[in-house]
Amino acid sequence: MTITPPSETNQPLDVLVVGAGISGLTIAHELAIAKKYRVLVAEAQDRVGGAITSAKNDDGYKWEEGPNSFQPAPELLRLAVQVGLKDELVLADGKLPRFVFLNGKLNALPMTPPSAIASKILTWGGKIRLAFGAIGFARPAMAGEESVDQFFSRLLGRQAVERLVAPFISGVYAGDPKRLSAKAAFSKIARLETYGGLVAGAILSSKERKAKNLNDANLPKVKAGELGSFREGIKMLPEAIATKLREQGTAVKQQWTLRSLEKQGEVYISKFDTPTGEETVTSRSVVLTTPAYVTAKLLQDYLPAASQALNEIFYPTVACVVLAYPKSEFAYDMKGFGNLIPRTQGVRTLGTIWSSSLFAGRAPEGWQLLLNFIGGTLDPALAKLSESEIIAAVHQDLKKTILRSDTKVEPKAIAVHVWDKAIPQYEIGHLERIATVEAELQKSKGLYVSANFIGGVALGDCIKRSLQEASKIDAFLT
Repeated sequence: MTITPPSETNQPLDVLVVGAGISGLTIAHELAIAKKYRVLVAEAQDRVGGAITSAKNDDGYKWEEGPNSFQPAPELLRLAVQVGLKDELVLADGKLPRFVFLNGKLNALPMTPPSAIASKILTWGGKIRLAFGAIGFARPAMAGEESVDQFFSRLLGRQAVERLVAPFISGVYAGDPKRLSAKAAFSKIARLETYGGLVAGAILSSKERKAKNLNDANLPKVKAGELGSFREGIKMLPEAIATKLREQGTAVKQQWTLRSLEKQGEVYISKFDTPTGEETVTSRSVVLTTPAYVTAKLLQDYLPAASQALNEIFYPTVACVVLAYPKSEFAYDMKGFGNLIPRTQGVRTLGTIWSSSLFAGRAPEGWQLLLNFIGGTLDPALAKLSESEIIAAVHQDLKKTILRSDTKVEPKAIAVHVWDKAIPQYEIGHLERIATVEAELQKSKGLYVSANFIGGVALGDCIKRSLQEASKIDAFLT
């Protein structure tokens, strides 16, 4: 049976999901298909997927402009299997090295204790400091909330932060370690310290994860270190979920922009601008999976304290610059995941993913496809550059890092996507802001928020969080 919007029926929907990114689609899938509720998904864009942006062209290139790969977490794999993507999963070899650009050359990140000893990324003093801190010989935290910079400096030493931690943070958040909250941005790592040290915590938590996943025989087998995607890009996941929902009778509306939200008695009245005019949706519950700044605007009149807290979440500008070069123009053999660049090295680009080294079929024979990321919290001036200026800046950085310095070849510019508001920053005070939002939501039963500014920005984190939110909604409706 096709479920139509409430404007065409007398019964309110059970759930209105606002936003068709991975968070909203996961919630809708769980509630509509697994729990059989009447659900409507409304998306402002003309496509599903949110920040997930996969593309291809007639020249044989396939690329990502948002998330470029994912950790194959059980929740993500299970969802992929449920929507028919088990055979579409592709995995990058977990043994491929990751690199840090330091002192004019690439240095492979150590993957084993012997390679850590031989690595030139840290000096002997830096290695000893890191080793002692990792096994638990570190001073206790001072009072108050620690920044990422303070947390890792205390545990692993300043050199490890500058050469290992800070580049990683640039790759994940494009953020400032001195502003990010350790407890909010790296909650899993912060918890490891409670086991008596990062090494002991990693071992014990790994055993716990393996014990939980022993019964997942239907999931694809994944080896340590592997990263995932799908044959035609990550967009296959949200598109497959949306297709599954529609096949089961759940409406997934596109170009529906929510303009107002209010509660009347036991139901919510939501008004949308749509291609065919205004639509009004009546529902027993509403879940907002929109970015913090959009959610803040929607709650401005309804829950002003929550709106103010959400408005304080900062999103920096980041550009994804997709370039291709002939393989002959590189100074390295390009077998690896990619390279990160410490801010101390005089290179503006944050890091480069060697996309065609990870997954087959991403570039024509003889060409290397690179996903470059530039901008972030520490480089606000990027927002003022034109596309051609951004391409030129990245090209010059690549000549310093991985291209032959004498190359005369100009890049083949595949795409430039400037995300004006890219990644939510889990800065100092973030957990208090989220606590304020959740406390305000308690004043309006049936209203929920689930997005990548809560519980982690990674794809797997969003899916895990959304499944938890779906359970809350199920309990409320029941």
